[in-house]
Amino acid sequence: MKNFTIYLVILIFLFVSKVLGQETFESKAKKIANKIEKITKEEKATLKEEVEAVNVQLSEGKITQEQADKRKKELAEARAVIIEEKVTLAQNELNDLVQQKVDGKIKEQDSTHTYTIRWHKRDCDKDSIHGEKRTTSQFVFAMGLNNMMVDGKLQDSNYSFIGSHFYEWGFTYNSRLMKNDNLLHAKYGLSLMYNNIRPTDNRSFVVNGEQTNLEVNTINLDESRFRNVYIVLPVHLEFDFTKPKVSNGKTYFRTHESFRFGIGGYAGINVKSKQILKYDQDDLDYKTTVKGDYNVNNFIYGLSSYVGYKALSLYVKYDLNPLFQDNLVDEKNISLGLRFDIN
Repeated sequence: MKNFTIYLVILIFLFVSKVLGQETFESKAKKIANKIEKITKEEKATLKEEVEAVNVQLSEGKITQEQADKRKKELAEARAVIIEEKVTLAQNELNDLVQQKVDGKIKEQDSTHTYTIRWHKRDCDKDSIHGEKRTTSQFVFAMGLNNMMVDGKLQDSNYSFIGSHFYEWGFTYNSRLMKNDNLLHAKYGLSLMYNNIRPTDNRSFVVNGEQTNLEVNTINLDESRFRNVYIVLPVHLEFDFTKPKVSNGKTYFRTHESFRFGIGGYAGINVKSKQILKYDQDDLDYKTTVKGDYNVNNFIYGLSSYVGYKALSLYVKYDLNPLFQDNLVDEKNISLGLRFDIN
């Protein structure tokens, strides 16, 4: 499970390579045309060299003018046959390509125009009335305070309220749900989430079998921090109060230009857990990082919501499952901060 990040990166790389490697009708036809042009140029160049060799023999008196003319004619005819054979093969490829297009097996646009990595609006899911794009994409970044809840009570005595933080970044797609109304949107994507908590009173986490408990450390700690990293799939129903714009009798819908409100949730997996301890000893600074599962739940799911204006929102998220699998006390992560949705 901890190696999931590596596998995900490899999977994305292979997917992008496959997408970028796909060829369309235009690109394949151009490739065949270039092949025919190359065949013609190469064979003519070879013929020119052969004719020059005949001219050398003629100038040296090794053959007569009649023999030279006859040899040049034979060489030209031979090269013409070779060109015809090779071009015929290329034309057969072109015929097969045309048939594939007729059968609908090949895209019509060049792949370099079809697949573009960008954060602004995509050329997809166009409005049937005004030809408007109904799906946009955003880069998402969020950060703020992080802590734990037990039975609805904040555990700010066990964890530093100001010192515990969360970070989240990723991308989302925002699809307008109705053709002629801009209010409701489905917002979905992929995010990388960092949840950090800093235990108070010189404590750190210690694993005792199936239990993971906070215990006072024998060393005077300068810092004690516990970090969990997740890959999550967030899904929200977004209410966007951006008013449509009318130009030349046409109505155009926009997003992220007014007040927005979103409610939904997320689900994902834990890809890394580690504890970071910093301390001074014998006039030396030490930093230890210990990675492990710490009995942390491999999966995460919860509720989240945001409300804001344009790109900036106030963001809250709450895990419905406990941080640790079998602890006697169920501690659940809660986060509050700012969220940026950048078109």
